[in-house]
Amino acid sequence: MTPAAAGRKRSVTYIFPVYNEAENIDLLHRTVSQVVEPLLDRYRVDFIYVDDGSTDDSTARLQALADADDRVTVVELARNFGHQLAVTAGLDLADADAVIVMDSDLQDPPRVSVELIDKWRQGYEVVYAQRRSRRDTTFKRTTASAFYWVLRKAASIDIPRDTGDFRLLDRKVVDELRKFRERDRFLRGLVSYIGFRQVGVPFDRDERHAGVTGYPLRKMLRFAADGVLGFSVAPLKLISRLGYAISFLSLLGIVYAVGVKVLAPETTVPGWAFITISMFFLGGIQITMQGVLGSYIGRTYAQAQGRPLYTVAAVRTAARAPGGPGDSTDPASRSLAG
Repeated sequence: MTPAAAGRKRSVTYIFPVYNEAENIDLLHRTVSQVVEPLLDRYRVDFIYVDDGSTDDSTARLQALADADDRVTVVELARNFGHQLAVTAGLDLADADAVIVMDSDLQDPPRVSVELIDKWRQGYEVVYAQRRSRRDTTFKRTTASAFYWVLRKAASIDIPRDTGDFRLLDRKVVDELRKFRERDRFLRGLVSYIGFRQVGVPFDRDERHAGVTGYPLRKMLRFAADGVLGFSVAPLKLISRLGYAISFLSLLGIVYAVGVKVLAPETTVPGWAFITISMFFLGGIQITMQGVLGSYIGRTYAQAQGRPLYTVAAVRTAARAPGGPGDSTDPASRSLAG
């Protein structure tokens, strides 16, 4: 801690991305408030809830929280931009000494956040919660395990296994993270890329309290693609290696065909089956290669457009007199760059 900061409480901001979590919001805030109660003599704690275009009653419940607790700020995105961009919006707004990112479905136990803060006090700039066990379906556990295996083999950086976005980030890490404005975001990869002193805290992940997951299979596959394509050129290298392998097999086929024609011409059987199969096989390989190239080109195109990562409909705090300073419904009352 710097001498200038020695006379004040250090601040911690909790960031919760919210998408159709109306049944979880009240219990989540009540639980987190109880968890941080013993910390209030040492830290100033506040909460940022980012409503990622919810279509249920989440917005109204979040506004009720903001009216009841002046530590709550609600960021309403103009539509659903996705979990990673919702977290980014919270990070862009937070101005605390440290931020803690948590999911709002109560699978990330709020009590673990205290352990993250303890590690931060010891001097670590990034403290990530690492799942020791998880109460998910067999399909979810299997696909998650496969994803981390592929990511570990393909990625050019070391991303800790069995970690999500549940983590504490020091102010200096948040400032560095704000410089990265890529659209197809994989935040845990970006945090690993940035560096600083990082440590894990093992925990047992709970079951979702209510509602349904915001990550169906389609979004999971896209998220996995963001992780691999954003931090690895392995698919591009695979194209070259596959091309070399096919060329080698073709060479063996030529040698075999010539050998049979010269040494045992009576055994040759004319026909088009082999040629047809080879054409379809090579055609499929070529289309797959074009698809991989297209994925990278598409990401480059989207990034070159330079569009804002998200748009904000409103930033809400506790209700105030309409038109007064800091009117709670005024999107410009807090600075937030997309």
